[in-house]
Amino acid sequence: MAQMYTITLPDGSAREMPAGSTPADVAAAIGPGLAKAALAARIDGELVDLTRPFTGDAALALVTAKDEAEALDLARHDYAHVLAEAVQALFPGTQITFGPSTDDGFYYDFAPKDRAFTEEDLPAIEAEMRRIIAADKPLTREVIARDTLIAQWRAAGESFKAEWAAELPEGEELSVYHSGSDWYDMCRGPHLPSTGKLDPAAFKLTRVSGAYWRGDQKNAMLSRIYGTGWLNKKQLGDHLTRLEEAAKRDHRKLGA
Repeated sequence: MAQMYTITLPDGSAREMPAGSTPADVAAAIGPGLAKAALAARIDGELVDLTRPFTGDAALALVTAKDEAEALDLARHDYAHVLAEAVQALFPGTQITFGPSTDDGFYYDFAPKDRAFTEEDLPAIEAEMRRIIAADKPLTREVIARDTLIAQWRAAGESFKAEWAAELPEGEELSVYHSGSDWYDMCRGPHLPSTGKLDPAAFKLTRVSGAYWRGDQKNAMLSRIYGTGWLNKKQLGDHLTRLEEAAKRDHRKLGA
């Protein structure tokens, strides 16, 4: 008989799930509506992917769009990864570095092969991001041995990623997230189950600037692309309206 784990939900109810089960399996067992709405999970308080297997009895809370703060951070993190994938698809030879979420969106720093990016590049990048989102590519986690990952980055010409991986503490688990089968980035996660969980109408790339690698002016100059990202089109529209209203009240313009 298969080993069973007791999974306790926030309302105090419990479900018996076989070893190897994931939060996604629990969501599906509860109902198709929750299975569709679930974005991530907290297992014993730790935010994880829906596909992270249970390792024993656990307390489980499923994260949906109703958990807005967590859902927004997940979405913005994923928009950053989709941005990086889109840029590398459009501009082969571009190296990727880092791309975090921010208070109202995300950014990603790149080392372009030929020239710095400009705001004229943004419409094409947005279109490619929407294509990746529409493809609904699964986002899957893989733990990789340090030396193997460093060798992979170097072989791919990703010197910035190789440098960073080599400097992470010994013994730290290194993981990458695959977007489908043709792109990946080094990341702790968690991520949404797939690119299709993002709303293609809920983000906008906003500007481009320069940024030094690791914030040190002695290092290489990178191209940073900023974007704002939300859970739905209405949230994006409201945000853009707030920015427009703030610009109208700008004391520098009013004074002039």
